[in-house]
Amino acid sequence: MLNDKNTAPSIGYDRLRISTDGEGITTLFCFWGCPLKCKYCLNPHSWKIRKNVKEFTPRQLVELTSIDNLYFLATGGGVTFGGGEPLLYPMFIKEFNDLAGQEWNINVETSLNVPMESLRIVADFVHHYIVDIKDMDNDIYKRYTGKSNEQVLKNLKWLVKEVGADKITVRVPHIPDFNTSDDVKHSIELLKKEFGITNIDQFKYHIVKKI
Repeated sequence: MLNDKNTAPSIGYDRLRISTDGEGITTLFCFWGCPLKCKYCLNPHSWKIRKNVKEFTPRQLVELTSIDNLYFLATGGGVTFGGGEPLLYPMFIKEFNDLAGQEWNINVETSLNVPMESLRIVADFVHHYIVDIKDMDNDIYKRYTGKSNEQVLKNLKWLVKEVGADKITVRVPHIPDFNTSDDVKHSIELLKKEFGITNIDQFKYHIVKKI
């Protein structure tokens, strides 16, 4: 469900990140809430909003991040929204962008497992999308996240058509116990052939298992 309030609950934010969440120096702002339940989630506490969490208005967040304005302008950086799932808060992101102006790059790190309405709200101004695709195979995706990837693929197809593949980086992980190197290779082939995606980040999850 989309959040249409003018405030958003925050897991936290991280300043002065260099080329990890977009071009230049960025600030990462993470929202509470996610439609997925990934087995190896780095932020499982983000799944449900707790009481007494810090909430921001878009204006408050602009004021907070303005401290790094010179870094953003000098490096072509800006603000990256993550989570959780940031596209549960598209109106917040839009209002933030309206207040911040056009000089900061706005990036979104997303699962794309959200209503297409969210993408329509932010598509005109987001500089770059970092898409955590998990795996292109629906069975693998569903076992790992608890949901189908049908909406993800619809959204990715729409996004490529509307903003262009050059504005999208897709992350394709090798997930121990869930997919194989051949599965990863197949996902990459599909992304290139069927979606025209060329910016692909391939990596492996390193899982520390409890004894």
